[in-house]
Amino acid sequence: MRRIFLCGLTVFTFCALLSTAALASHNPADYPLRVNIFQHSSYSHYAGPSGIRSLNEVDGEGRANLFENGEPRGFDFRFQCGSRMMNSAGDETFRARWKKQGTELEMLLPAGAGTCTLKVEMKDGIAFRRRKDGMLIEVPAAKFKEWMVKYQYDPEHGKEVPVAPDPEQPGAGTSAPR
Repeated sequence: MRRIFLCGLTVFTFCALLSTAALASHNPADYPLRVNIFQHSSYSHYAGPSGIRSLNEVDGEGRANLFENGEPRGFDFRFQCGSRMMNSAGDETFRARWKKQGTELEMLLPAGAGTCTLKVEMKDGIAFRRRKDGMLIEVPAAKFKEWMVKYQYDPEHGKEVPVAPDPEQPGAGTSAPR
């Protein structure tokens, strides 16, 4: 009886430690960077016996912006996930952290769906932006940063919704048009 109890206690302790390690690795505070995914293509891989197949992994490629230390940077990426990835809705972002500085990001998926590994090719001095017609374009990162400041967009600090600046009042610092 004592042997069964010790064996059960050992299994319980092992499972508790394993689940704690898994939860700790997905703590949002451990993912200080933000990623805005504009577009991606993917291929789903399934495994299992015929009739009981389930999603094994998803891989593909895409384009996104990384926000690190208040600076925007565009990048192309290849990815591998345990579940499907979505594009960002508008200006929303996903939490991320460097796995290998400058070449590989680990990104948290929403709703506890796990993580994705992004192998990145950073664009120097470039960020991506959508035009009003939906076309994705490259813009200078400095110009994008100006837009971020003007519209108070700072995803690293929870400001993911751009705020329109107050319209300038006539006569406030300049003479009104005549």
